[in-house]
Amino acid sequence: MNLNMNIGAEALSVSDVNQYIRALITTDDLLSAVAIRGEISNFKRHSSGHLYFTLKDGGGEIAAVMFRGDTGRLTFNPSDGMRVVAYGSVDVYERSGKYQVYVRSMIPDGVGALAEAYERLKRQLEVEGLFSEARKRQLPKYPQCIGVITAATGAAIRDILNVTGRRYSQAKILIYPSLVQGPDAPVSLRAGLELLCAHGECDVIIIGRGGGSVEDLWAFNDEALVRAVAASPIPVISAVGHETDFTLCDFAADKRAPTPSAAAEIATPDCATISKHVCDAEIGLHRSITARINDLWQRSDRFTDSLTRLSPEARLARMGESLKHAEQRLGSAIDKTYTRKDAEYRELMMRLRALDPMAVLQRGYSAIKDTDGKIIGCAASLNVGQQVTVVMSDGEADAQIISTREKKGRR
Repeated sequence: MNLNMNIGAEALSVSDVNQYIRALITTDDLLSAVAIRGEISNFKRHSSGHLYFTLKDGGGEIAAVMFRGDTGRLTFNPSDGMRVVAYGSVDVYERSGKYQVYVRSMIPDGVGALAEAYERLKRQLEVEGLFSEARKRQLPKYPQCIGVITAATGAAIRDILNVTGRRYSQAKILIYPSLVQGPDAPVSLRAGLELLCAHGECDVIIIGRGGGSVEDLWAFNDEALVRAVAASPIPVISAVGHETDFTLCDFAADKRAPTPSAAAEIATPDCATISKHVCDAEIGLHRSITARINDLWQRSDRFTDSLTRLSPEARLARMGESLKHAEQRLGSAIDKTYTRKDAEYRELMMRLRALDPMAVLQRGYSAIKDTDGKIIGCAASLNVGQQVTVVMSDGEADAQIISTREKKGRR
């Protein structure tokens, strides 16, 4: 190279060079959409919400930035030492002449890294109390409206609709068709939850998807989504993957279902079972009412009898009956007394008649009275010439004693 050439006439400004380099980089197909695997270092979260860090490996490092508008798609918390795969483009910051990676999405590198990120966030949310059983609510027994957040097509939505239609067809189903995997899925799922909660008609919300790999289900470990599930004013059932799959949404939800079908069963009562319970309750109620009515009738009869016995009319009737019996007893006693006294009277009369002097006179005898009306019982009491009265049964006669004689042997 000729170092004595007229350099000044062909020299480029620093800005020109930076613009040229930027044009080369931004028009390169590989660098405009690149995935870079590396370890995070010098991680810094700016107050604006932007993330600044360095990606490095054993042979080099490159500056990286992730703007706030893209951080919402993160499903984990980046930190120093974490191995990640960053997706974005390489560009030049012309002012400083430095190139860097503008990251649009990022995931932990490998299953091991995913598990590490999962456990780290799980421990953090557990400490905050987001998974506490005490804050979880009971599900409504008879929901009138069920919200479902899942993919618009696929087995999950079909299973949920089939189960709810079979068990509890009267429930209204509101479906929010959401992305369920990929970097944009957490934002889509949160939007569905916010919309259904704002709608205000749902009694319970099912959020989930069918089975898949750890990476496929990773959207349901997104911190912002997990916090949104925990903060939902409407009870949430998480139904992600199969029975052996667990995501952080499962722990934050009010109820975890092993599958979408199981979530539909948990959310709805069984109409057949309800009908049987209603029928049994109707029979039991009828029996109880019948027994109660019979008991009340018996009590009414007892009260009526008591009132009848205690009423003035009943008391007067009983008193009248008692008076009648007393009258009968008194009449019977009087009759008996009269009969007895009549018999005694007759006996006395017979005795009196037997002792009546007139009765003696009626047999032909007579009595002699002196002038004082005294009966003269013996001849010795008479004097010759004495005036006496002879009393006979049918009358009296005056007489004069001419002479007296005493019976022999009497003194």
